[in-house]
Amino acid sequence: MPRMTAARAAVEILKREGVSNAFGVPGAAINPFYAALKASGGVNHTLARHVEGASHMAEGYTRAKAGNIGVCIGTSGPAGTDMITGLYSAIADSIPILCITGQAPTAVLHKEDFQAVDISSIAKPVTKAATTVLEAAQVPGVFQQAFHLMRTGRPGPVLIDLPIDVQLTEIEFDPELYEPIPVHKPAASRKQIERAVQMLNASERPVLVAGGGIINADASELLVEFAELTGVPVIPTLMGWGILPDDHELNAGMVGLQTSHRYGNANFLESDFVLGIGNRWANRHTGKLDVYTQGRTFVHVDIEPTQIGKIFAPDLGIASDAKAALELFVEVARELKAAGELKDRSAWAASTQERKATLQRKTHFDNVPLKPQRVYEEMNRAFGPETRYVTTIGLSQIAGAQMLHVYKPRHWINCGQAGPLGWTIPAALGVATADPEGTVVALSGDYDFQFMLEELAVGAQHRIPYVHVLVNNSYLGLIRQAQRNFDIDFQVNLEFENLNSPELGVYGVDHVKVVEGLGCKAIRVTEPDQLLPAFEEAKKLAAEFRVPVVVEAILERVTNIAMSGTDIASVNEFEDLATDPSHAPTAIRPLTAS
Repeated sequence: MPRMTAARAAVEILKREGVSNAFGVPGAAINPFYAALKASGGVNHTLARHVEGASHMAEGYTRAKAGNIGVCIGTSGPAGTDMITGLYSAIADSIPILCITGQAPTAVLHKEDFQAVDISSIAKPVTKAATTVLEAAQVPGVFQQAFHLMRTGRPGPVLIDLPIDVQLTEIEFDPELYEPIPVHKPAASRKQIERAVQMLNASERPVLVAGGGIINADASELLVEFAELTGVPVIPTLMGWGILPDDHELNAGMVGLQTSHRYGNANFLESDFVLGIGNRWANRHTGKLDVYTQGRTFVHVDIEPTQIGKIFAPDLGIASDAKAALELFVEVARELKAAGELKDRSAWAASTQERKATLQRKTHFDNVPLKPQRVYEEMNRAFGPETRYVTTIGLSQIAGAQMLHVYKPRHWINCGQAGPLGWTIPAALGVATADPEGTVVALSGDYDFQFMLEELAVGAQHRIPYVHVLVNNSYLGLIRQAQRNFDIDFQVNLEFENLNSPELGVYGVDHVKVVEGLGCKAIRVTEPDQLLPAFEEAKKLAAEFRVPVVVEAILERVTNIAMSGTDIASVNEFEDLATDPSHAPTAIRPLTAS
């Protein structure tokens, strides 16, 4: 049997599990692993500027392509704790990433050795498994089990902590004999699906709520086929956006308190039956449950059995992988359609599209400073159906979700449940690494942008091009808007006069100088007519120089974006609504009079 260090065995397993890229920061306690990484070859490594950044790069990499598993690597102690936010983000959105940390020698773990911390205990609440490996011979099995766990059932992250002496110990291991453990996923029965379709067929105004689990299962085409067979309108969740194109005749719009369409909420409120697949009934989607559930029958299909009934009790719950369930849904629907037993849903579906053409928000403003709505309007003009959008949280993300258009799965890559500031830049770098020839466009407010902007240097060093739209109002916009309920505007104002850039007025940080100082390109826009040319120029610069290109739009200081604090029936529309087609020129459907 061949002999090699446990670290080398771990690297060989990564390659046989399909890993081709990793993101990380080396250090003393993980250097044996890095030595093995170099000696083995076959895994490209991207050096991050912050270990949290590496974990978000791994997330973006996973989310960009079916089958990807992002890997992030760091030394001991604070490197592990830096990764915790990435692990939380990944487990919350069911994203498999593998975090590998170095650790102090096993003999001194109890002696407060330098940078020794019980990272496995810290990480356990935000992982599917977190293990400090104390015996070198266990390393192959621990890695094998990690990949099995990440892929089995509800996907999620795993952390493996390797003491330096464990990494250096030689073990017997033959990579040619290694085999991944077969993945297990629960699957619906034919009887369960027949009952669900029977309930759907008995309803008058059904909708399908399509969640991120469908994208994770690579089952978007099946969802679209099922919707088209039955004629049932589809409401994608924020994490499921792109499962079917925004301009599809059965796309009824997104629902929620914040990231929702006016027509999406209105369509849902008219429904009487809801089939949710791969979704978790997130509170920012449902709002108050009495409003959301009243008068509706619910079927919930989810890969995690304990998710069913967690938020509210459905009328029928089915524990199943989304793809396995949808294969049966399509099979049953085909049979019923051939027998002429499916209801005609054309009038109901047409009514959802009529709302889409009448219930719209205004985007065309000529104000200076810019109103954010105009930024998204021009983004719709500049960036086509192939664009992968990457964003995390804040008014920028909320408004973007209300006004941008997405046409394909994995083309809206959003940190949904955790929403950590700073996520966008590293995640976009991970997405662009996974799709180096694609069009990747990130979206940030100024505060999210400033949290981890040092990672732009990673894009400059490793030639990772993408376009980053930065909407700058020098405010914590979402928190300021939320503070209206407390009649305060406290500790959310980022304005100051920059001694070195007086031309900015009160907008403070000179993002153009910072971005250029990090080796990237930047364009500042202050007039609405400058937006589209700036986006076109940014695309050219990214292609020419192969670095991130930032387009900063200087916004008005205060804009309140439509949202509700309570329920989906009472969204507060702060701005004038669209009453003429010229008010929303890039809407999916041209506005018609209501």
